[in-house]
Amino acid sequence: MKFKAVFVFFIFFYSENLSSQGLQYFDTENERFWGINKNSWGGLIGGGILKFSTKVSNNMYRTIGFELANIKHPKENKYSSSLGYGRTFVWGKKNYLFSLRAQYGRELILVSKKDQQGIRINSQLAIGPTIGLLVPYYIKYSRNNRMEIENFDSSIHTFNNVIGSASFFEGLDELKFKPGINLKAAINFEFGAGKSATAIEVGFLGDLFFQDIIMMPTARTYSFYPTAFITLFYGRKY
Repeated sequence: MKFKAVFVFFIFFYSENLSSQGLQYFDTENERFWGINKNSWGGLIGGGILKFSTKVSNNMYRTIGFELANIKHPKENKYSSSLGYGRTFVWGKKNYLFSLRAQYGRELILVSKKDQQGIRINSQLAIGPTIGLLVPYYIKYSRNNRMEIENFDSSIHTFNNVIGSASFFEGLDELKFKPGINLKAAINFEFGAGKSATAIEVGFLGDLFFQDIIMMPTARTYSFYPTAFITLFYGRKY
């Protein structure tokens, strides 16, 4: 009898302990994620993201996010220079554009994890200010058998005399700020056990600037940049 009583007590204690561990795992109050994304306006790597989430109800988190993304004009194409020994440049490009975004929103848990190897599915909606960072694009140009470093100008530069792209830092001291707003809607698939987690997020985001942004003067200008994206996240839960 004593053995049975001890056994029953052990099973009860062990099951309660597992239950509390499970609740602790599934009921985290804070989450911190960082990630990199690929989007339809960017290059191979579109940008970097930080996201901070705080629980506000059983199935809802408040989110604060910060993103820095590279935005390219749809007409951008790289060419190899005939003078630059394989160096490349973008013909017609006058400015780089980077989007610095702050976002405030809500993340709703659509499907909770059934166990630690499961998948949690969330939907997110966020909005916030955007600061466009406009940086002049400089090229190395052959003029009178000398190499000059100049901001691209279609009225004075010819294609065959371009040696290649100059350093990004050449135009950094001429940085201009272009204000706007952004809106993001996404679905998030979260994996991982314990306090570490990885996630894949897919969705749509739009940057609306308060004036047209000139990246390529000879092509169409835009003030609204909608994009589809996929983001790979890694983070911690507390």
